[in-house]
Amino acid sequence: VCIQVQAARNLYYLSSSKSVVCLFVLGKKAFEQFMKMTFYGQFVAGEDHKSIKSLIQKNRAFGVGSVLDYSVEEDLTQEDAVTKEMDSCVSATEKEGMSMDHREKQYKAHQQFGDRRGGVTGARTYFYSDEAKCDQHMETFLKCIKASGGSSVDGFSAIKMTALGRPQFLLKFSEVLVKWKRFFSFLAAQQGRDGMEALEQRLELQPLQVHRTHRVGETIDRLDWNSLIDDRIKISDLLVVPNLETGQLEPLLNKFTEEEEKQMKRMLQRLDVLANHAEEHSVRLMVDAEQTYFQPAISTLTVEMQRIYNRGKPVIFNTYQCYLKEAYDIVTMDVELSRREGWFFGAKLVRGAYMYQERSRAEEIGYEDPINPDYETTNMMYHKCLDYILDEIVLNRNANVMVASHNEDTVKHTLRRMNELGLTPTENKVYFGQLLGMCDQISFPLGQAGFPVYKYVPYGPVNEVIPYLSRRAQENRGFMKGSQREREMLWKELKRRLASGQVFYRPQPEPGL
Repeated sequence: VCIQVQAARNLYYLSSSKSVVCLFVLGKKAFEQFMKMTFYGQFVAGEDHKSIKSLIQKNRAFGVGSVLDYSVEEDLTQEDAVTKEMDSCVSATEKEGMSMDHREKQYKAHQQFGDRRGGVTGARTYFYSDEAKCDQHMETFLKCIKASGGSSVDGFSAIKMTALGRPQFLLKFSEVLVKWKRFFSFLAAQQGRDGMEALEQRLELQPLQVHRTHRVGETIDRLDWNSLIDDRIKISDLLVVPNLETGQLEPLLNKFTEEEEKQMKRMLQRLDVLANHAEEHSVRLMVDAEQTYFQPAISTLTVEMQRIYNRGKPVIFNTYQCYLKEAYDIVTMDVELSRREGWFFGAKLVRGAYMYQERSRAEEIGYEDPINPDYETTNMMYHKCLDYILDEIVLNRNANVMVASHNEDTVKHTLRRMNELGLTPTENKVYFGQLLGMCDQISFPLGQAGFPVYKYVPYGPVNEVIPYLSRRAQENRGFMKGSQREREMLWKELKRRLASGQVFYRPQPEPGL
């Protein structure tokens, strides 16, 4: 208890700049020892996959599993981050100065927001250097998957798609997907079907004069429409968009170099290697969500992996950010696709980590803010998406969801809905997730009660996880202001132990765990 309280106090005072001062004053060895006794020891499991095993096994004994996340980050200056981002998100065509006026503002690289770490406290950020660096990231993820498989029988491992390739591809492919969706909405409005929820909109084929060989029917919905983006020999051939005025397909970019084509293919190949490795080691792979200008591509590629690897059981999990205005439409579309094609839907629901950056970028560049107007609306969206997935679990038993939240009201809402629907913890369809070192008063009671609950377990060498720890410090400045109840619970438990003579009392693990 005392260690937890002291670590909590440290949250107010630790920042990356002060860490550098401490390192200079104490020396590397003393600094690392100090960090392990306080901040690092609270929020990071250990330096490598061997040193984290004891913590994983200890948590497992009390019903708490692990989502392994190797949290080493490149400690770049803002200037270096901007340079890397602008270089990696601009194609050879754009560098040659060819006109790209038809490109949308949201899906262009902007120097002002080149450092994607700005305003972000709850997410790790990768910047593209070269293909060799992406291979290193893949190898790190492979080791993480292997460590997860070797540490438990039901583990998760987390990856970020921007670590696996040049983000230019994600940026351009996201724009293509959004323009196709917008074209569908444009045609739906022409047929008097605007204002409906995504799955309710259907287009009549005859007025469109669409020639299709793989589906016969009088109408098509959004999922049918998405299949118009078919498989082509070259990945760059996918990057075509409909012209709203002519109805003709036009290339998003004038050309891709041979090297850019290879880079895109290698990104997809790395993704496939990781999915294969996860399946072989019986580990579930979580693909983290990222910024909205990358996310349509990330989500689509994750769904493609689910269509391949989630046939017999849920292996791949997609992440849905419920602070987005369109979150419910995205969730319902993906659930419906899994239902039609007969694969397991796997989701992690989060509120979102990029709100301040997203709002600022939208306002500055001049496009619609993609984020819900306030926190209460986001809560409603989260519960709406969650309820839809829970209903799907009851109906078809092919859906799985992780409720990744520190919000007690959301956890209570989930437990209440599970009880109403007759969903039991032993079915392993609904999981709960919190960060290591945070909200133990939620995680461990759930684990002791038999619910599948997981800690997001960061690990890595002390000096290389400083960026992660710095974000935790910033994030928890606000979090600690509202943690009076947790502190009261800690003191209440300490007093109980002193009064009963159980100062060193430890709850008994669940039998058989």
